[in-house]
Amino acid sequence: MLRRIYSYMRPYRMYAILAVLCITAETTLELLIPFIMANIVDVGVATGDKAYIFTQGALMCGCALLAMFLGIGSVRFAATCGQGLGAELRREEYRKIQNFSFANTDHFRTSSLITRLTNDVTTIQNSVSTGLRPAVRAPVMMVTALISSFFMSAKLAVVFFIAAPSLAFLLWRIIRHVRPLYGRVQSAVDQVNRIVQENLTAIRVVKAYVRHDYEIEKFSTVNTALRDVSERAFQLTALNMPTMQLVMYATIIAILWYGGRLTMIGHMEIGALTGFLSYVMQVLNSMMMISNVFQMLTRSLASGKRIMEVMDEEIDITEQEGVTDMNAEVRNGDIVFDHVSFKYKREAPENVLSDISFHISAGQTVGIIGETGAAKSTLVQLIPRLYDVTEGSVYVDGRSVKEYPLRHLREAIAMVLQKNTLFSGTVKENLRWGKEDATDAEIERACRIACVDEFIDRLESGYETELGQGGVNVSGGQKQRLCIARAILKQPKVLILDDSTSAVDTATEAKLRKGLAEGLPDTTKLIIAQRVASIETADQIIILKDGRIDDIGTHEELLLRNEFYQELNESQKKGALQ
Repeated sequence: MLRRIYSYMRPYRMYAILAVLCITAETTLELLIPFIMANIVDVGVATGDKAYIFTQGALMCGCALLAMFLGIGSVRFAATCGQGLGAELRREEYRKIQNFSFANTDHFRTSSLITRLTNDVTTIQNSVSTGLRPAVRAPVMMVTALISSFFMSAKLAVVFFIAAPSLAFLLWRIIRHVRPLYGRVQSAVDQVNRIVQENLTAIRVVKAYVRHDYEIEKFSTVNTALRDVSERAFQLTALNMPTMQLVMYATIIAILWYGGRLTMIGHMEIGALTGFLSYVMQVLNSMMMISNVFQMLTRSLASGKRIMEVMDEEIDITEQEGVTDMNAEVRNGDIVFDHVSFKYKREAPENVLSDISFHISAGQTVGIIGETGAAKSTLVQLIPRLYDVTEGSVYVDGRSVKEYPLRHLREAIAMVLQKNTLFSGTVKENLRWGKEDATDAEIERACRIACVDEFIDRLESGYETELGQGGVNVSGGQKQRLCIARAILKQPKVLILDDSTSAVDTATEAKLRKGLAEGLPDTTKLIIAQRVASIETADQIIILKDGRIDDIGTHEELLLRNEFYQELNESQKKGALQ
């Protein structure tokens, strides 16, 4: 898996190579310093040769300065490489998410996707930026220091055969217990993000119901869970240092005791013992660095697994099958449902929609009505392939929707969803989501049809008014009309309004319906509504009940024969009179 993750580093491979070269050269120079220091003591100090001391001292300072500049270069190159890897991972993961169908998105929580796109990528990014240096430096330093120490004193170097395996075993035990905790930490971060996202999205509801104490308690629960699992993980990680110090000091004591005896009997020089102790410190520090690298890799594995779950998610709506003509376009907007059934998960015991069949001619206006939960929204989402049918087929202009390139199909269909969404930016920028190069005249025409012209002049700067996140500074009815204008600007062959006038008064809604009929005469219009008045002028009305078609007909025909429609119409008339 790590190989797949780090394959995204390819554009920054040169920086990685330069970092490795700098680290290797820096480590080699640092390893020369104990040799030079030993020579200064054993040769220069022992013989009183000041010229030799100054020469070797200058050489040691030169090695230290050059190592410092190489260290700066290695950090810079490693940081560039790590940041580049993070950028590539985020780009590819975001591109994959953009290709998700609604069904794919349903497999992940929004908060979890955000965490995987930010926190998890940052973990991997930091493992390269801060981990590349010790990952290269430690093995080079350890191997070179071990070889050098054996040359200095093979007898003393035997201590490594006890110290190194002992330290490696203890660190392995720590990492083995820490590894599963990192996955739990990231899951806990998901939960914190979920609570925060829900609270900020629904902050008006929270305040309206005076539920801030409940929300604070709910946040405290997940926040405490994150704290506890993080503390557990970092408490185990913190054992690295005392473990390292225990082995290191025990090794130094053993070397001083045995090395001191060797110097007393003349089998070893004091300078050689001093240099040997430097190599001991380097070997043990190298093992400590390697353990830290393993910890970073362990955490990266947990994050990498979560990222790869997104990358490996099989997109269930693609153009790989069925598309025979990549230039196929929707030209008229004729729609046919042929014995369509649908369920959100194939293993689900029951269908959400069952045996749906009807025909809508191009240019017709069709109303869809039914009880709450009758799957009205799901029905229309099958037309632009936001979901794919489980059984049967949906045809547009006599061609299965699966035979159209997704881009061409969705460009021909404008959909105003039940939950209206506006983005940060000006009113005009939001409208141009429908058509990027729309002229001012086209924008004004769309706004006139959608009755936006009734309130646009009352906004602070008209079309240049800045909308807050989600359009918080406009009313629900204004937001709905802006979204309808954005859809009209797209000049679609099929326009779907999913209960998109629920916040609009009846007079404005009637004016809007008239504007749609006159302004888009050739566009096929599907209107999901709760009010009979919203669809009574439609060419035909489809009644859905429990995911099945209960009846199809005009307003007059349904009033004569359909009991549900009669009761609904009567109850709404009584409500209006009251």
